[in-house]
Amino acid sequence: MAKPLTSHRPVLAVLLKVLAIALFTALSGIIKATSAHVPAGEAVFFRSFFAIPVIVVWLAARGELRHGLITKRPKYHVWRGLVGTSAMAMTFMGLALLPLPEVTAIGYATPIFTLILAALFLGETIRMVRITAVAIGLLGVLIMIWPRLGGDLEDGAMLGVLLVVAATVARGFVQIHIRRMVQSEHTAAIVFYFSLTASVLALMTAPFGWVMPEPRVLALLVSAGLVGGVAQILVTSSYRFAPASMLAPYDYASMIFAIIIGYVWFNEWPTLVMLAGAALVVAGNALVIWREHRLGLQRGKAKPMIDPKGG
Repeated sequence: MAKPLTSHRPVLAVLLKVLAIALFTALSGIIKATSAHVPAGEAVFFRSFFAIPVIVVWLAARGELRHGLITKRPKYHVWRGLVGTSAMAMTFMGLALLPLPEVTAIGYATPIFTLILAALFLGETIRMVRITAVAIGLLGVLIMIWPRLGGDLEDGAMLGVLLVVAATVARGFVQIHIRRMVQSEHTAAIVFYFSLTASVLALMTAPFGWVMPEPRVLALLVSAGLVGGVAQILVTSSYRFAPASMLAPYDYASMIFAIIIGYVWFNEWPTLVMLAGAALVVAGNALVIWREHRLGLQRGKAKPMIDPKGG
């Protein structure tokens, strides 16, 4: 949904991005708080369905609603919906079994898995810098999940780790699939149809144990969708005022918010092992960001007339 960079206002861009990250982390906290009351499929439905009105109103206000309804490749959206919804459901199930900071930290591995999958399925070349970044990131993931391994699947923590890691890999698949989609699909359509297909797919899980939530839980579930929609708008808007490469490091502010929410809301506290592993994953991602920045500067020298664009 992001338009080309309209003006360079880095302070505003950072404020929008950090606020979006805070809301996305709060959304995870809401889902965790409701996980004991509703199944994951029902939570996915509320998260997706109640984001649609927010997204539609914003698209209409920007004059992009038509772009959000037009698609040249419907099958692409179905595939993105299947994988993305699966990733969301597994993350929600993982939130019920693991501390919020731990789920957040494991999720940082998404760019690492995206690099691996892009090399395997898109034939992208991974040179020494990226290989090093992947190795560092995977070592960090292993350190984080190691204390949870060795049990059986009846151990909730081990199952939670497996679910969150699988969700992270699935998000990697989504990222490389979106790289293909943007060649023919407008970003507004990608966002709109994901919310729509995720709602439909989640609704199909109703026969498998949906419940009528009590008013407090229902309010939290509805707020999850609204918060998610607003966060999507904020993060998209941030890319109108600064390039994605500049804003990427602020994604890691989510750990600060996750630690605060986890401690205040759920009496959770991250372990030193988890923080050490997360630091390695962040270091691997930082190496990728640095490399992409260097490549961007080289491309910029070769093609100085290309405008930067947001994600």
